[in-house]
Amino acid sequence: MRHALIFAAGLGERMRPLTDRTPKPLLPAGGKPLIAWHLEKLAAAGVHYVVINTSHLAEQFPATLGDGSRWGLRIRYAYEGPTPLETGGGMLNALPLLGTEPFLAVSGDVWCDVDFAALPAEPQGLAHLLMADNPAHHPGGDFRLDAEGRLRDDGEPRLTYSGIGVFRRELLEDWREAVGAAPGADAKPPRFKLRPLLQAAIATAKVGGSHHRGAWTDVGTPARLAELESALRG
Repeated sequence: MRHALIFAAGLGERMRPLTDRTPKPLLPAGGKPLIAWHLEKLAAAGVHYVVINTSHLAEQFPATLGDGSRWGLRIRYAYEGPTPLETGGGMLNALPLLGTEPFLAVSGDVWCDVDFAALPAEPQGLAHLLMADNPAHHPGGDFRLDAEGRLRDDGEPRLTYSGIGVFRRELLEDWREAVGAAPGADAKPPRFKLRPLLQAAIATAKVGGSHHRGAWTDVGTPARLAELESALRG
């Protein structure tokens, strides 16, 4: 994988007041911005080209991260406008910058010790999702990982999507059919979540996955950020 996308356009509402002046992916953890952990790991995995989608306080990203050269990366910024386009709309908006090969996509507000190089460069089907054990705030999980490494939307036990995966651009081809009349779908540019597209692909056994048993944190609240900070400095 030579290309990667980092989702960094969210408003960070649950992180307020910390995100009133700083986008969530730029909040510090372990002495560096959250997003810097991803950039270091992407560079180590051989990724060369990173697209960062932005919206809330967008100007802070290039001011803080520059062109990516300090990590040996080339960073491009995909501005979504003042209203974030959600995960699906954000991926669609960034697609022209992501080349034609499968790309790695990472949520800018998670921390994980996975080796990105261990993820498949060529996923079977349309996507490969890294799944994690269910955290306390999401006990029901998202999808079931079967014995063949395929994700299913039924049965138990279920795992939680980590916000890290490898995607083929073909996943977006039928986005309109998958999201239907969801709010924002008719906006220009369209705004929609990625989950309906994943559910449609999972229904036809076109999404694989793997179970990450190491460290993973969804840094969604100030308390979880404080816990991560303590763990990284401990």
